[in-house]
Amino acid sequence: MSEQTTILDLKQTTGRVLGVDFGDTRTGLAVSDKSRFLASGIGYVSPGGIEKTADKVAEVAREQGVSAIVVGLPKNMDGSEGFRADRCREFAELLRVRLSGIPVAMMDERMTTMSASRYLNETNTRGQKRKGVIDTLSAQIILQNALDRLKN
Repeated sequence: MSEQTTILDLKQTTGRVLGVDFGDTRTGLAVSDKSRFLASGIGYVSPGGIEKTADKVAEVAREQGVSAIVVGLPKNMDGSEGFRADRCREFAELLRVRLSGIPVAMMDERMTTMSASRYLNETNTRGQKRKGVIDTLSAQIILQNALDRLKN
């Protein structure tokens, strides 16, 4: 396993960043502008399986011309990590292998799905439309949090 890249290590790079909310069913994606000011959701992928998902996300990263990737790291409210965190770390490592030279950092994603759910409740987004949006919105929140941290 590679040495872990931190969010602050991304200051060594310039250009667009891809945000990823990895999930077994759907993986949400967001990308920043070149100045790293704003995160925008670009949808989700659901190819099935961790390997195929890593392949698809690596393909999107190349298409978007990103210089770094941020993957959400699910932590428990007490800061501990469980099975989902291990799975996300495994996914991040698969991306590192597929995109050698592009740093992949992990970002604490506590409360992002809750924030996304609250926003979708406020905008009255329900049913199938909600399923298609929540992972993208979560990726956007993860990425925006990372961009804000890089600025400060």
